[in-house]
Amino acid sequence: MTILDKIIASKKVEVAARKLSMPIEALEKAPAFGRKCLSLKQNLLNSESGIISEFKRKSPSLGWIHEDADVVEVTAGYCAAGTSGISILTDEEYFGGSPMDLMAARHFIACPVLRKDFVIDEYQLYEAKAIGADVILLIAAALTVKQTLDLAQKAHELGLEVLLEVHNAEELGHANDYVDMLGVNNRNLKTFEQSIQTSFDLAALIPEKYIKVSESGISKTETVQELRKVGYKGFLMGENFMKEEYPALALSKFIKDLR
Repeated sequence: MTILDKIIASKKVEVAARKLSMPIEALEKAPAFGRKCLSLKQNLLNSESGIISEFKRKSPSLGWIHEDADVVEVTAGYCAAGTSGISILTDEEYFGGSPMDLMAARHFIACPVLRKDFVIDEYQLYEAKAIGADVILLIAAALTVKQTLDLAQKAHELGLEVLLEVHNAEELGHANDYVDMLGVNNRNLKTFEQSIQTSFDLAALIPEKYIKVSESGISKTETVQELRKVGYKGFLMGENFMKEEYPALALSKFIKDLR
């Protein structure tokens, strides 16, 4: 089994348990369920930096990055520093996060929030809406083309935007009319090998109607500038900031240097 296979197997068990403890009917009664979502897509179109800063305590490839990071402190700092949007990991087993992280941050930030998780079930879309997310991630490598379409359509019905993540040209076949942003993950989720070249290789193959987002492995302003030249508007960065004692200060400096 690949790392992704193991994560998806665990996620199926986790989602089944969540369905029993908090059915969709209960999620629909959550205070955040009725809020109008903020648009990450529009923010990226209007942003000077295009940075989507990520809150991530650990990863399968690196282990703990910032174990004691406070989600409210970091994400509020990200917003103050001028981020275009915030990605919050809500997977506990592999990334040290939880839905409670997103719920806690939502009360203190006015930035669009991406729920970063491994979505395999419609239930998780209702859950994302209930905890205050604005955007959900769909990973092509974890879904069939039909599953991607069904989940993206349901996300739009709930008012959520969709970031579709691909790792190679073949996975671009998962794109559909309900996808708002198309992300290229420079880290292969099956091997966890990483190469920025992946974003450059796929740039010309992504239809113009999608906002292009490069994800993972970005640490230099020069890389962002080069990616912009081939059409990318968004740049999802987590490790580069989270490895620092004060992630928001690291983001602020990066944006300043980018200008």
